[in-house]
Amino acid sequence: MRLYDYAASGNCYKVRLALAQLGIRYERVPVDIFAGDTLTGEYARLNPARTTPVLVREGQEPLPESAAILLHLAEGTELLPADPGQRAQVYRWLVFEQTDVIPAVAGLRFRLQTGRIEPDGREAGTRRAAGEELLGFLDDHLTGREWVAGEHYSVADIALYGYLHVAHEAGYRVPAAVGAWLERVAARPGHMNDLQPYPPNARPGAGRSTYDAAD
Repeated sequence: MRLYDYAASGNCYKVRLALAQLGIRYERVPVDIFAGDTLTGEYARLNPARTTPVLVREGQEPLPESAAILLHLAEGTELLPADPGQRAQVYRWLVFEQTDVIPAVAGLRFRLQTGRIEPDGREAGTRRAAGEELLGFLDDHLTGREWVAGEHYSVADIALYGYLHVAHEAGYRVPAAVGAWLERVAARPGHMNDLQPYPPNARPGAGRSTYDAAD
């Protein structure tokens, strides 16, 4: 098993966290997004969308998209409920993480750390307002609950933790119930945290990436 990933990405980190907590051995293949690693023809054959992470297993097609990888890894384990209704709740929170947390928290963290927007600018304010709303929503949900998607720890918790544990890097104040949940996740067996800040070559004009092409 090989994981193509980027050290500063929460999407990649949450896959590494799941692998660690499941005790799965794998080969990590570092991909430097801002050195043009995803722009090569070789990487396009691996993942035409040129994103990270990508999981490669012997005899299977490469699997991109962090949520899909988490569900694949969790199949048949305690991280994914067998009950269809409970599984549906896990799916719900994986979608929430991608559609709500990524733009408001992950997107803001990335843009602030790489100097793409001003901390007090309009875009930062819009993203921060959305993030504060979702943190409030999640805080209400977690009040009186131990885990996000039911009675048991799951890949839904891992997915949300991937970025929410560094919400402070985007200037957020983490509310009480969310903070207590973050501590519970960090106390789980096999927990590890190797998420890195974005390096200097991630700043605009300092490297070559799909982000700069979009800009």
